[in-house]
Amino acid sequence: MEGIEKITAKIAEDAQAEINALVAETDEKVKAVQANAEHQAQQEANDIVEKGRMAASERLERLSSAAQMERRKLELAAKQEVLGEAFDLALEKLCALPEQEYIALLTRLALEASTSGREQIIFSQKDRARVGKQVVIAANDALVKERAPGLPEEVAKSKVGAFVDKLVHSTTAVVTGAGMLTLSEETRDIRGGFIMVDGDVEINCAFETLVRLQREKLEKKVADVLFQS
Repeated sequence: MEGIEKITAKIAEDAQAEINALVAETDEKVKAVQANAEHQAQQEANDIVEKGRMAASERLERLSSAAQMERRKLELAAKQEVLGEAFDLALEKLCALPEQEYIALLTRLALEASTSGREQIIFSQKDRARVGKQVVIAANDALVKERAPGLPEEVAKSKVGAFVDKLVHSTTAVVTGAGMLTLSEETRDIRGGFIMVDGDVEINCAFETLVRLQREKLEKKVADVLFQS
């Protein structure tokens, strides 16, 4: 019996030793797995943080770029508005010239625009009543004087001289066709200036059109003056 007990005890001892060794090995493996898992988790966390940082940086860059673009758009819009106001003011000043200066300006425009001397001039309703006849008469006189020699001033001052001078001008207008501009019964919805018509051909001398054309040519120069740094 004693021998059997020793054998049994030995078997139990060996079994316990194997169990202890297995537990120790298992503990080591668990620790290794845990350590690896922690390392991997930390690495993944670092990757997530880095990706987040990169995404935030890229988004910040995009937002900054968009903000700069929007600022440039707003600045451009503001400059365009100021330029528009400058040219609008120029148009208002043209339309508000004193009457004699206004007539003189329209007369010069008519002389520059006329090619046949027989065109019709169309004004706005207001200008037709206010200055239409005066502009046509002044322009016709100037056109005739270009074609007919005038009498000496001392002769033209007399009643006879004035009559002869007028007769010469009238004859010249009939013979040459110059100085036959007419005031049209038609009116146009324009702020100032006129439309000159010769058959099917129209020459637009409306102030808003002239200012717009000048703006296309002068806008850069005006902008340089207004916005010089």
